[in-house]
Amino acid sequence: MTDSHPELDGYEPSDGRPLASQRILRPARILIVLGILGLVLPGILVTASTATNTADRSCSIVVARDAPFAMGFDARFEFTGPEGPAWYCYALVRDEDDVLVGSLGLIPGAPPAPDPAYINA
Repeated sequence: MTDSHPELDGYEPSDGRPLASQRILRPARILIVLGILGLVLPGILVTASTATNTADRSCSIVVARDAPFAMGFDARFEFTGPEGPAWYCYALVRDEDDVLVGSLGLIPGAPPAPDPAYINA
């Protein structure tokens, strides 16, 4: 076994200083952070917009089905709701507090099954 390493021919160790100066490193770091934000932020905004639209549509269906006496609906995201963080559907009733019709879940989708308390047997 030899101590010869042909892949290191011509290599001279540096004196420990960074290869790029501080004038180059700071703008490069800022550019990298802006690039990452430019990639992540649109995805977050599109996801939030889609969830809001889906919750509104699902809530309108649930209120029309379960609370026909309501004059409107409101879908809200709540961190401290009865079932934890989720979208909740409220029926807007004149001269009363908003009536909780149901939970739409953390990721809203199709309307949930009817609540037995609102079904007339």
